[in-house]
Amino acid sequence: MSVYTIGEIIIKDEAAYKEYQALVPATIAQYGGRYLVRGGEVTPGEGGWNPGRVVILEFPDAEALQKWATSPEYAPIAEIRHRAADTKSFMVQGV
Repeated sequence: MSVYTIGEIIIKDEAAYKEYQALVPATIAQYGGRYLVRGGEVTPGEGGWNPGRVVILEFPDAEALQKWATSPEYAPIAEIRHRAADTKSFMVQGV
């Protein structure tokens, strides 16, 4: 069953985040993932949540997502993101 990781991102270092954006897609694809949302305009709905940047990734299953997130290919790229942005995220299963 497909799973989705949804992240809210607050960019602190635009140049470093651009480096992250250039490097990360290949690692996502390597583990069967794909972007569904990568930025784009956010229109607030109920509850007052108004994130500045949202990213939604789809993976074939939770195992593939976990393998990507802990992979040796992604680890050095994740370090760039940790320096460049503050991120909140969660995973949810599809139907």
